[in-house]
This record gives sequence, C-alpha cells and structure tokens, in this order.
Amino acid sequence: MTEPTTLASLSSALSETIARAAPAVVSVHSHRARASGFVWKAGLVVTADEALADEGEVEIQFADGSRRPATVTGRDHTTDVALLRVGGDVAPIKLSTEIPALGSLAVIVAADRGAPSARLGMVSLSGAPWRSLRGGEIDARIELDVRLRYSQQGGLALNAAGEPFGMAVLGPRRVLTIPAATIERVATQLEKSGRIARGYLGVGLQPVRLDEGLGAMVMNVDKVGPSAAAGIRQGDVIVAVNGEKLSGVRALSRGLGPQSVGTVVELTVHRGGEPLNVKVTVGERPET
Repeated sequence: MTEPTTLASLSSALSETIARAAPAVVSVHSHRARASGFVWKAGLVVTADEALADEGEVEIQFADGSRRPATVTGRDHTTDVALLRVGGDVAPIKLSTEIPALGSLAVIVAADRGAPSARLGMVSLSGAPWRSLRGGEIDARIELDVRLRYSQQGGLALNAAGEPFGMAVLGPRRVLTIPAATIERVATQLEKSGRIARGYLGVGLQPVRLDEGLGAMVMNVDKVGPSAAAGIRQGDVIVAVNGEKLSGVRALSRGLGPQSVGTVVELTVHRGGEPLNVKVTVGERPET
C-alpha cells in the first residue's frame, strides 16, 4: 500500500475536523430566513442576530434531521449575537478563546436544512478589539478570506486543530468572525437577563458644524431621563465629553456601551453662546 500524499492527509484531516464539530451545528429557521447556529450550552443555541427574523416563529433543525421549536432568549444587534432556547439533548461544543494567527487556515462548519455544510479559507486579518458600527464591543477583529452563503451565517469557525474560535457572519463586503470571548460574554448576559444593558443620556441629538469643530444640538430631552435630571435643556449644543472635543454624534453613542451605565460624564455645552459644564450620570437605556 502506498503512503498517503500530503494532500490526501490534509483532506482526511479536514473531513475528520468537520465531522467532529457537525453534530453541534444546527439550522435555524425563522420567518423567511434560514441561518446556522451551534449548541452553546445544553438547551441553548447561539446564532447570528442579523440572520434571525425580527418576528415570527423560530425552529431548530438538528444534524439528525429532527426539528424543534425554539424561543428567543435574547439578542444583541451590536455584536450580532442571538441566543435561542430549544429542547433536545445535543451536546454543546466548547469554544476556544485563542485568537487565530494571520494566514492560518479556517474551516467554517454550518448547516443547510439540517445537513452539515463546510467552507475552507484563511484568516486574512487578525487584529485588536474594535467597536462595530452599532457600538458593540468585539474582542478581536478576525476577517476570513472565504465565501459564505447567507444560510451559513452563524456557523462555527474552526482553526486547523479543530477548535472553534468564533462564529462566522457576513460583514460589509467581507466575512467576519465574532470571537469566542465576545460570544461567551454576550450570551452569558443574554441567558441571565435577556438583554444587554446600554448607556442612556435621554436626549435626541442633531449634528451641527461650529466654527471650532463639530457639535451635537439637543433636539429633545426625556423629561425623566438622566440629562434632564442634570439640567440639560433643549437647544444646548454639546461640544465636548469629559474634556475631549466631540467627534460626532455616532462617536458619542458608541461610547454608551454596557460599562458606561452608572458612570458620570461631564458634558461641555454651549447655551446662549456661553460654555457650561454639566455632569450627567449615565442611565440604562429603557427597553423599546
């Protein structure tokens, strides 16, 4: 018998890696949407929030073909993590918080109508923590050089050792991985309370351009919100936060993450042409 070639050995190793992960990967069916997910804990499935319908029933299809109804435990639009509760006894898969190196192989294990599917690619970017456009704190920026079908969103991203280092999602013109550390942090909070706390100032803002730079005009004030309690008024123009010039309304919003709740920020505002410093205790954004 001839020795297997290097290519044949790689092929066998990839096939075995996919086969080990596949039982924990599921199909997620929601209203006019189909995605992938994986069993994070017993009875709990993590999937991509972006690929989950906003309303309607949700059903999970397991690798053995069985289907079960699921309920949404919680979802976080800012990190693209959604948590579903479902019956069944499929063993969860353990995530690895190790960040893959640039240029390393990545295997995506997903599901389509319950049947396992896979993609092979490479880590094209492995970088520092970052904030999503919606303000979510992502523990590492991991981009993959791989094509991903919509139904494969929420699938597991594995390294060459077969360890799942995150969840594959579709970003703007690229495939991103939500790293394991982010999934663990967000899913744990969703399991506990069903939502992720976000900071709240209680003001509606409109960007304005000033001679000295950018500002944010207060268009409306929540009468029972933290800004009203601190004395912020409609028509005030915020020009700085904690002594730093305002770079835009979106930047101010991105700073109101979970850790901001309960902290005190000093807003520098222009009122009637005069500068004024106002200290505001950041509240928690009410549920809508």
